[in-house]
Amino acid sequence: MTKKEPQPLEYFTEWKYNPALETIEPGNLKNQYDLFINGKFVKPNSEKYTNIINPATDDVITCVAEASKKDIDKAVKAARRAFETSWEKMPAKERAKYIFRIARLIQERAKELAVIETLHVGKPIRNSRNFDIPLAANYFFYYAGWADKLAYAFPNRIPKPLGVVAQIIPWNFPLLMAACKIAPALATGNTIVLHPSETTPLTALKLAEIIQESELPDGVINIVTGTDSVNEAFVHHKDIDTISFTGNHATGRWIQKTVAGTSEKFTLQLNGKSTHIILDDAAINEAVEAIVNSAFINQGGICGDGSRVFIQESIADEVIHRLKDRMAALIVGDPLDKNTDIGSIHSKAHLTTIDALIKQESDSDNIYQHTSVLPKKGSFVRPTLFINTSQSHPIHQQEVFGPVIAIQTFRTIEEVIEKANNIPYGLTMSIWCDKSSRVFGLTSKLQAGVVWVNASNQIDPTSPFGGYKQGGMGKEGGVYGLLPYVKF
Repeated sequence: MTKKEPQPLEYFTEWKYNPALETIEPGNLKNQYDLFINGKFVKPNSEKYTNIINPATDDVITCVAEASKKDIDKAVKAARRAFETSWEKMPAKERAKYIFRIARLIQERAKELAVIETLHVGKPIRNSRNFDIPLAANYFFYYAGWADKLAYAFPNRIPKPLGVVAQIIPWNFPLLMAACKIAPALATGNTIVLHPSETTPLTALKLAEIIQESELPDGVINIVTGTDSVNEAFVHHKDIDTISFTGNHATGRWIQKTVAGTSEKFTLQLNGKSTHIILDDAAINEAVEAIVNSAFINQGGICGDGSRVFIQESIADEVIHRLKDRMAALIVGDPLDKNTDIGSIHSKAHLTTIDALIKQESDSDNIYQHTSVLPKKGSFVRPTLFINTSQSHPIHQQEVFGPVIAIQTFRTIEEVIEKANNIPYGLTMSIWCDKSSRVFGLTSKLQAGVVWVNASNQIDPTSPFGGYKQGGMGKEGGVYGLLPYVKF
């Protein structure tokens, strides 16, 4: 019996949904945001502000301050003063109460935060509402519990806080990334200067409002916005004790090189090019849905999203057929619409990068794309499937952060191990298989910091998450997430 070809998108038009837009009260976003230093919003020394753009509409949302070196120094001094006068000396149970209060306030303002996250990142509101914001709150809840139990985390050792922590977070999960760094640093008694991405700083600044509402002592958390010059100021500042960075490999390598030979510590969470491995006894529907969710609906937005897919040859045709069927039903459009599956790319610059990668193979017969009409305004990319690309192709080697999947087939376990490991990064891999004996044979040989079995993107505050090889140094989450912020 021959298999039916995937239906064109027009086949699904009779089930077209009416728009179901999430809204936010205009007063919830200010026209301008200043730097958050020593418990207050203050004007930048530079007197410069940058527009924040909604990537789905190209409209200006608001503008935020650009920090100068003087502003960074002011923030670091505020953090040092708070560390020495209040936060380090505060009983651990009292610190826990503040962290717990922040978690509760995030929950109370969850809708507002989810909408803002969608507005400046471009991800579907379903993702922000159901994953990003609840998980950010959970990180604060989890580490609030550790604040007075550090003796159990590190038996027979006496952990002490490092002091002032500089934290640098990327654009893809602004509030979640802030939470998984801030919460353990607070629990261990450190004070913080945070630098969010220059394109997506709004939920970090909303977090500053929550910090004020929680009545956290002034200076314990400071948030400075601006360009990469902020990162440079962090690295060269003599009163910062450790740097926690999540972002691209080039910047991470520069930080590592710059602080070499100094007393400054660092933790790096860098690029990933994560992988799905589908064996011939896998539950195909579950595997396909996980791939669609991670690489298309999440747009590879999590470093652990698997945009490389290796399929055992005997089931390759069936898996690809089902992927195409599933692609045809995806809705690309307004991220604030609850029906939308795929939102916009977070910036015009990144859209250009993705388009360039796709065009390298645009004349190939191995490309399959979603056929719907994209919105006229905003930064949107068609969901794209590359079939039978080579190992050396950039789509297989580079982190795309867009709705693009590259597929290869394999015959033997040995072959897929070699292919999966043939990459400079090693963040996560997902194995889809029914037999545990085959799984154990694979997991012991795969070069990845995290391996999921019949699952993908199972991020949890209680579990360590981190890379292998050029994927980074150090872990975040779980007891391991406390280590970068203590000394013995």
